[in-house]
Amino acid sequence: MKSRMKSRSGQALTEYIIIVVIVALAAIAIVAIFSDTIREKFGGAVEELGGDTAAKDAALDVDSHQYLKDLDRDGAGGSSP
Repeated sequence: MKSRMKSRSGQALTEYIIIVVIVALAAIAIVAIFSDTIREKFGGAVEELGGDTAAKDAALDVDSHQYLKDLDRDGAGGSSP
């Protein structure tokens, strides 16, 4: 009887882990899809709060696909020379 209860609790834990992984993957996909829009929004907020506009412009000059390619190439994520 005890082994049966232990098996069920292990099964429930595994199901929760699977759900957490699916939610995490969905969040990553959403951020990847909307990354350009998110950068624009944060850049606008930084500018309105009196931040450095040059950094905002530099961040918006490179689209997310190019940023990821540069990140993969040199590890810095900036535009390549």
